[in-house]
Amino acid sequence: MELINLAVKAIFVENILLAYFLGMCSYLAVSKKVSTAFGLGLAVIFVLAITTPVNWLVHTYILQKGALAWLHPAYARVDLSFLNFIVFIAVIASMVQIVEMVVEKISAKLYHALGIFLPLITVNCAILGVSLFMVERDYTIAESTIFGIASGAGWFLAIISMAAIREKLRYANVPKGLRGLGITMLITGLIAMAFMSFSGINI
Repeated sequence: MELINLAVKAIFVENILLAYFLGMCSYLAVSKKVSTAFGLGLAVIFVLAITTPVNWLVHTYILQKGALAWLHPAYARVDLSFLNFIVFIAVIASMVQIVEMVVEKISAKLYHALGIFLPLITVNCAILGVSLFMVERDYTIAESTIFGIASGAGWFLAIISMAAIREKLRYANVPKGLRGLGITMLITGLIAMAFMSFSGINI
């Protein structure tokens, strides 16, 4: 039940995009069409599902203070946690490279539609943010895995919702001053408020 609560919280109440505004650049750029938003959303879920537990293992058994004690008692005082950022980004970059190759092989059309934003998942702060939250909140590997997948699902829901709305907005008479990013940011705030209505739910 705790893992279900964690997942619901990560998807809705503490949505990595709508609550913390992480990963906004690709969200705003790729949310013009549902098809491309869907592909990028799935890629983000896949990358988070892999990188979060891998980064947990790297942090727990290599980087954090005393983690290297399993090698030799003399290394019990070694603290490599200052390398978290660099190592986490290296893990994310390698996973994104795998995703990029898989997408290119499976769907060349989606690969070209996503363009530069697919390799840019590497620098998507939502991906790194999930790993940093995992360390800060001292999650177990099970909690980290669920948190990673749920955060990806939350990001996926947010970008799909926005893409669907933006497709409909093409036929709407939006005031000139709000066209483009103006109306997009306004709707993002409204979606964030809607997601926040799930706060207080405890399964």
